[in-house]
Amino acid sequence: MKKFLVFLLTVLTIAVLAACTTGEDAGEETTDESETEAPEESGTEETEEGTEEESSGDKVLRLNNGIEPTSLDPSIGFDQVSWDPLNNLMEGLTRLDQEHVAAPGAAESWDISEDGLTYTFHLREDANWSNGDPVVAEDFVYAWKYMLDPETASPAAFLGYFIEGAEAYNAGDGSADDVAVTAVDEKTLEVKLEAPAGFFLDVLTNPAFFPVNHKVAEENPDWHAEADSFVGNGPFMLESWEHDVEMVFAKNPEYWDADTVKLDQIHFAMVNDTNTQYQMFESGELDTASIPPELSDQLIDGDDVFIGPYGGLEFFRFNVTAEPFQNKKIRQAFSYAVNRDDIAQYVVKNGVEPAYGFISPGFTSPTGEDFRDVNGDLVSFDAEQAKQLLEEGMAEEGYDELPAITLSYNTSDTNKAVAETLQDMFIENLGVEVTLENQEWGVFVEAQQNLELQLSRSSFINDYNDPVNFLESFITDSYMNRTGFSNEEYDELIANGKSETDQEKRWEYLYEAEKLLAEEMIAMPIRYYNTVVLESDGVSGILRHPVGYFDLKYADKQ
Repeated sequence: MKKFLVFLLTVLTIAVLAACTTGEDAGEETTDESETEAPEESGTEETEEGTEEESSGDKVLRLNNGIEPTSLDPSIGFDQVSWDPLNNLMEGLTRLDQEHVAAPGAAESWDISEDGLTYTFHLREDANWSNGDPVVAEDFVYAWKYMLDPETASPAAFLGYFIEGAEAYNAGDGSADDVAVTAVDEKTLEVKLEAPAGFFLDVLTNPAFFPVNHKVAEENPDWHAEADSFVGNGPFMLESWEHDVEMVFAKNPEYWDADTVKLDQIHFAMVNDTNTQYQMFESGELDTASIPPELSDQLIDGDDVFIGPYGGLEFFRFNVTAEPFQNKKIRQAFSYAVNRDDIAQYVVKNGVEPAYGFISPGFTSPTGEDFRDVNGDLVSFDAEQAKQLLEEGMAEEGYDELPAITLSYNTSDTNKAVAETLQDMFIENLGVEVTLENQEWGVFVEAQQNLELQLSRSSFINDYNDPVNFLESFITDSYMNRTGFSNEEYDELIANGKSETDQEKRWEYLYEAEKLLAEEMIAMPIRYYNTVVLESDGVSGILRHPVGYFDLKYADKQ
């Protein structure tokens, strides 16, 4: 079995607004869901054209993106299905390297002021766009201010709030001129921060901070919507795009490090069914695939299996503005009624770990300890406690019986299986019948953001390597909150967890924030993510970053 090397990223200092609390989209969740939503990874459909290419000696990798990207506009595509394509078509100032650490990307070097507030980036002289234009500092200024423009309505905009003037501009209380991002000259970019942020270079690897060719975008605002107009600065370029069917990438000869790129083409299918994509892998139509849960026991120990960490969480949000989940004890009752071990072992399978906290393992504290080990288990399965809390909560609200409850999830075979298992657990352990409702992603996420759902599935994929990335999602009025929760104590803990310069103290604030989140139980953790992928013989070098997207720059196929 190909074992993924466990990595320890450099301990990061202050944190910015949580991304993808990107997981669902992302991200949020990211992009959630940031959250950041992450379809299973797999490969692409083989075409007659592809067969000819491979027979001629070209190296063609066939993958599966699951579904159509939300957008290839870096400011809008803040989710898993957009991040994977974007991270290979474009490149930011920094890029995660083979050790998953922020390294030089479009910027070859940078200077940091003594107070940690001013960063000066020096762009590579040979950094070019796929159309031959040079990548210039103004491309970053344009892209970041576009992301922060309130008219853009970028779900990633909150990630830029650590930049001086950014939050005010995005909130409509300032101007673009107040955002402290300046093109000093064609190849020099200066950025001033509101407060020191030791993880800043890591945050900049997120696709939300990719540049945009400002000349192209000014001429055609929809430059990102079709292959013939798309312009990128990454290892690959967008050769063709049949929407909802397939994307084809080709090696980008204008990329500054093109000599490192080994693949000639990448084909991305869009197959949102784990069994179908597995069958395509078996027939040779895909080079990678996820393992269908029902085949996990049979396949998980195979020599063609790649296993690695993947920072993220599957959880369910309670809408605290809707009955009956305005009551904390009722929320806690539903959480205590869930046997997470059973969901991980028998439903999701593939070696995933049950989640008894919100922050996934792998975040190393300033004292060298894992965040998860320090804070321990904060939620548990206890059917008797669940029943007791339900009785107490119903008494507090004057309920003789609970209002009707609907559990909503975005369409996916795995999501359906988890939802059905929860439905059974609520009946067995609480005596409560819950109705299930599935919705397509676009409809689902809009309803969740508008607080139209009572109890709804979410996923969070880390946007960068710091615990605050998830925790900040639940501050008052956060785009990623989606629960109606507002708590001054929690907001203060997160603010201190971002601004405190003593790193041990900063982490103490984050420990307390997670404990408060668990006590209020506005979200119910289910399981942590991991990466389990089948790889065909001859495939190597795919970097699967735990923050939620992969890199094909070093990939090869024999």
